[in-house]
Amino acid sequence: MQKIVTNLWYDTEAKEAAEFYCSLFADSKITDIQHYTEASGRPADLAVTVDFELNGQKFTAINGGGEYNYTHAMSLLVNCDDQEEVDRLWSALLADGGKEIECGWLNDKYGVPWQIWPSEAYELVSGDDREAVNRAMKAMFGMKKIVLQAMRDAYDGKIDPA
Repeated sequence: MQKIVTNLWYDTEAKEAAEFYCSLFADSKITDIQHYTEASGRPADLAVTVDFELNGQKFTAINGGGEYNYTHAMSLLVNCDDQEEVDRLWSALLADGGKEIECGWLNDKYGVPWQIWPSEAYELVSGDDREAVNRAMKAMFGMKKIVLQAMRDAYDGKIDPA
């Protein structure tokens, strides 16, 4: 059993959100659904919790009501293998009402904050060449979706991210 499980709060969209997220990541599935009972005051056919796995990591979606909203104080970070994965996830998570933020951050249509981050970008914003890192970091701060080639070009001094 996974010791720490992330719980995601929804009004009534927990199952829909879990199905959507599972469609985006390999090795993902819904593992259990618990429903409200008549005693709860909510519809008995409404899921109270939906347990699911994304790429083998466990999550629980909870239909707890609409009184709480997400903030960027906590987000789901996806370390992407390449630009193609960044582009695919970025587009899918923004579809149907998502919102771009900045520096690889977005909110999906449910309001859940995500960071879609290409793993190679870690190398471009760290290291010993402080001038190159500063250029790459400056380029990143000007982006919403991370574009690796632009960060590489800034790092290499091929473009001025001013």
